[in-house]
Amino acid sequence: MHPSVLINSACVLAGSLLGMALGKAISERFKKVLFQAVGLTTVGVGIKMTLDTSNFIIVLLALALGAILGETLDIEEKLSRVGKFSKDSTRFAKGFVAATTLFLVGPMTIVGSVRAGLLNDGTLIYVKSVLDFISSIVLASLYGVGVLLTSVVVLLVQGGMVLLASQLSFLTQQTYLANFTGAGGLIVLAIGLRLLEVRDIKVGNLLPALVLSPIIDYLVLIFKG
Repeated sequence: MHPSVLINSACVLAGSLLGMALGKAISERFKKVLFQAVGLTTVGVGIKMTLDTSNFIIVLLALALGAILGETLDIEEKLSRVGKFSKDSTRFAKGFVAATTLFLVGPMTIVGSVRAGLLNDGTLIYVKSVLDFISSIVLASLYGVGVLLTSVVVLLVQGGMVLLASQLSFLTQQTYLANFTGAGGLIVLAIGLRLLEVRDIKVGNLLPALVLSPIIDYLVLIFKG
């Protein structure tokens, strides 16, 4: 396991604990304003990521098929069941999905993990760790323990990507990375809309799109070739 992955996970854990402690001291009035600030920022991040898309048809296919698969598997409901030990299982699921998506979707995660695995260079993940630390404080103050458990997911997913770096290096190619980031950007945008209470989208059910995006890109390349 590359030390950068351990540090990233530790930063999410520490930030979450700090955020949960702060959350108890924040009144509902200020939490609402904080939700709005985080929501607007998340919408901005989602839009920026979406603009990296190279083919919106592929992103649409990935999201549509991913949504059907996610709805069939009822991913969000299953996450809520996992959070039954929490006082509010719905809040747990929303926090877990929001944090997991924000911490693991994007070029820094993929490129950083592949570089750490292939070149023993954890620079990008170290930078990401600082950003995740700050984000986890804010998210955990709003959502609680669902964000805290994301530290385990960060450890497992990024650790796995580092170990499989030689097999996953193709994901750093612009052909795959652009649409993966675009699909992730729309999911992040959906999280922002949920935070702003514009629309309560079942974001968890969209997550399969992240797996389908590179697969569809690969099939398109074969078809063209």
